[in-house]
Amino acid sequence: MSNATAWEYLTAPLLIHNTKQILDNFGADGWELVTVQPGMSAEQLVAYFKRPKG
Repeated sequence: MSNATAWEYLTAPLLIHNTKQILDNFGADGWELVTVQPGMSAEQLVAYFKRPKG
């Protein structure tokens, strides 16, 4: 029997003018920010989140 945590993942667009509110909303739902990468334009980023399954 393994004690390893099972994770679920989420990617979401992150608009640079509203990052705090967006990240606070995901955090309130239990999502932990893993990384942020450039999006399709200079005004958009892509955020990657994880949280334990269950």
